[in-house]
Amino acid sequence: MSASLAETDSWVDVPPGSPFPLHNLPLGVGRRTDGTVGAFVAIGDQALDLAEAAGTGFLDDSPAEYGLLDAGGTLNGFAAAGRSAHRALRRRLMELFTDRTREAQLSPLLVPIDELTMVLPIAVGDYVDFYSSLHHATNLGRLFRPDGEALMPNWRHIPIGYHGRSGTIVPDGADIPRPHGLRLVAGGPQYGASNALDIELEVGFVVGAPSDRGYPVAVADADDHLFGVCLINDWSARDIQAYEYQPLGPFLGKSFATSMSPWIVTLDALEPYRVEPVEQDPPVANYLHATGATGFDLYLEVLVQSETMRASGSEPIVIARTGFADIYWTAAQQLAHMTVNGASLRAGDLFASGTVSGPIPGSEGSLIEQSWRGERPIPLPDGTTRSFLLDGDRITIRGWAGSDPGSRIGLGSVTGTITPGHLTTTEH
Repeated sequence: MSASLAETDSWVDVPPGSPFPLHNLPLGVGRRTDGTVGAFVAIGDQALDLAEAAGTGFLDDSPAEYGLLDAGGTLNGFAAAGRSAHRALRRRLMELFTDRTREAQLSPLLVPIDELTMVLPIAVGDYVDFYSSLHHATNLGRLFRPDGEALMPNWRHIPIGYHGRSGTIVPDGADIPRPHGLRLVAGGPQYGASNALDIELEVGFVVGAPSDRGYPVAVADADDHLFGVCLINDWSARDIQAYEYQPLGPFLGKSFATSMSPWIVTLDALEPYRVEPVEQDPPVANYLHATGATGFDLYLEVLVQSETMRASGSEPIVIARTGFADIYWTAAQQLAHMTVNGASLRAGDLFASGTVSGPIPGSEGSLIEQSWRGERPIPLPDGTTRSFLLDGDRITIRGWAGSDPGSRIGLGSVTGTITPGHLTTTEH
């Protein structure tokens, strides 16, 4: 795909290096300055109001009849229409954005993205978080089991995950109150604010077409049930998690907040960036066996900015850079595993990769890995260091697909700021 095709064929002015060129066209839900909420498609630094475009007849030859925006202000209805509907709308939008005879009619329907307040694009039904990065799982195993095997015996046989809390998934820009709970202090459980608040750099996958309960979705059919990709920060209270996770796994250390980026990049936009997945050893069970390019060539970054940095005008700094192409368990395998027991899918279900980490220092997607549980604190420009997050810290995750700056597309970004938490009423 050439940069000239990507950036000059559209009548919309797309700035060079924009994360949203013509061949991206991500979908989101935004609130205008007058308070109205609508479904939008992003191109350059503009967004087209899809409901207005449908109302003027421009989308009559596309699947507009499926509903581009639910009554609740989400894209769930359109997601449920399935891959063929998503593809047809994308095709129609590319035709409109490259047909210069449409410019005069469509230009008034464009809104600067920076004038929109983006909200959650979907109403999340079920949320599942996986543990699919070999480097991350190995790092945590070495941290918590220094005298044992880094990986648990089942890790290379099934995608490990936990069922999270969809009600605490929050949009880009939402504050993250510091969670409280029981942690081990001086050998005993003590209630208080988490002192080990962490991030998890993740890639999220949004379910489109639903499935019936009792009928597993095959790996080969996974793409038919996927709407698109977003970025996830699965905030984690490591001290609360450490006390509660045995014998049933994560609970309160994870369920207080998960940030989701606002723009959903459709599967069709990501087709040019597919890659062969890594070799899995030992061979996986038949229901997890996949062929072809089921991975994605994604690049991810974590940025941090302390409250002091903001006050002094210092820009956020990148503390982690990593890739997604070598993720051990792919999205298709994760989806097949989620349904192999007969569990059903609903439009708007969200599942995430788990923390994405690489093999070298600076490619770890969590602070507990980067700081090696506090042994190697991360230096910041304001003269402080971080092993875990302090109140006022602001974290941004951003990403893109493709290594060539001339043809890559952006996944957008998601930001959250840590604020002081709230004690229970008995603690006041």
